[in-house]
Parts: sequence; C-alpha cells; structure tokens
Amino acid sequence: MSFSGMKVFSATKARDRDELGGRVTTWLREHPECVVIDKTVTQSSDREFHCLTITVFFKDRA
Repeated sequence: MSFSGMKVFSATKARDRDELGGRVTTWLREHPECVVIDKTVTQSSDREFHCLTITVFFKDRA
C-alpha cells in the first residue's frame, strides 16, 4: 500500500478530543484531491493528560 502524504490530528483537552472527528471530516471536505488509503487512531495517557491522535494516510486522486 503506497501513499503520498499523511495528515495528523491530535488533541489532549476533552473538548478538543470530542471535536476531533469533525476536524478530520472538515479537512477531508476541503481536500477532495486526497484519497484516503488508511488511517490509525492512537490513544496515549499519563496521570494528567490523555491524547487522542488520528493519522490519515492518503494519495493524490490524480
């Protein structure tokens, strides 16, 4: 599986984590030339912070 780029979305605050999916959707709508090849969702945390990361792998539609 080959890709030409990737976009990383991450958030640590609860409100930002809740809105993360919307940020991904908005970015995809603004970049119709990108075809999603794969994605990963990663969650990490320590005693104080919880980080959610969505990584989108894409290739150019051309």
